[in-house]
Amino acid sequence: MTIAIIIAIIVVLVLWVVSVQRKLVQLDEFCNNALKQINVQQMSRYDALVTMINTAREFGIDIESKTIIDAIEARRPVQSANPTPEQINANEQMLSQARLNFNAVVEKYPELKSQELYIKAQDTYATNEDMVRLSRMTFNDTVTKFNTQVRMFPGSLVAGPLGFTAKQYLEEDKSKADVPQDLFKKRW
Repeated sequence: MTIAIIIAIIVVLVLWVVSVQRKLVQLDEFCNNALKQINVQQMSRYDALVTMINTAREFGIDIESKTIIDAIEARRPVQSANPTPEQINANEQMLSQARLNFNAVVEKYPELKSQELYIKAQDTYATNEDMVRLSRMTFNDTVTKFNTQVRMFPGSLVAGPLGFTAKQYLEEDKSKADVPQDLFKKRW
């Protein structure tokens, strides 16, 4: 009878460890997927910026503007199969700075802002920016769930020995706090 109780306790403990491990793997995969989604959306936003740049080129921009635009195109964001939060944050800062630099160029060409292709690209850029913002929130929410599971007892008893550690949150781009809210909206 005692052996049956000991075996039952061991079976229950093994099942509990397997259950916690499966939950940790699931949350880890959700975090990885969220980062990959952000990376894809950043690339789409960059492509919209390149479309705006190409539209600007058709307007015969001056040499100074051409240099800025060439620099933006040369700074393509890193697209990785397994992006890290550091890469995502670096891409975000690069895209924000590139857009600000490009806006400075476009201000010299008011007729460019009325072109249909430019307006569509600008709308696409804004849409992708909203999607990135939502995906960043989703990632940080998922990291919160994962980190809670990793750090709280009794899950922490399983997480540590199986190599699960707390994940890093995505930081908010500090430069965006200084950007006027209507910068990316159409002006009629």
